[in-house]
Amino acid sequence: MPTPDFILELRKHIGHAPLWVPGVTAIVLKEVPADAPLWEVPHVLLVQRADNGEWTPVTGIVDPGEEPHAAAIREVAEETGLSVTHEALLGVGRVGPVHYPNGDVTNYVDTAIRCSLVDGSPTEPRVADDESIAVRWFPISQLPPMKPRFRLIIADAAAQMKHPQGFRPRMGYTKRHSAPQS
Repeated sequence: MPTPDFILELRKHIGHAPLWVPGVTAIVLKEVPADAPLWEVPHVLLVQRADNGEWTPVTGIVDPGEEPHAAAIREVAEETGLSVTHEALLGVGRVGPVHYPNGDVTNYVDTAIRCSLVDGSPTEPRVADDESIAVRWFPISQLPPMKPRFRLIIADAAAQMKHPQGFRPRMGYTKRHSAPQS
């Protein structure tokens, strides 16, 4: 995956020292049509990463001055060729530390956002850059193996879509925290 230029510039000054980077995870769900059979579940858009072969939602780095929801929309277009819009904040959490083969260490402050297809736009994804080797829709009940945090966020996206008024964004990806008691 190409490293953004602003990260390369920072690395010239800080070397391999730990770096905090804003990241985004876009959970793109296709809703179940109202006339679908009762057993039908939403589908989620996943990419198979070129660097390690893992299936993940679309992820990326937020550019300097860019809003996370705009980065999610941009990343989906860049990686899959699909046009989406942001629907809801799913949560914010730390990812890392990630140790790269060149010695760099990075922690990501990830913002997870539920997205949906723009009405009237194409619905079939394609590999649109060199970051992925495959792109496809999966029923949320039949996900391929993936990291637990992605499963959590996909489940959160389905819950938020079904019950938006009762949904509370996740604060951290390791466990759900309850509200403080008064």
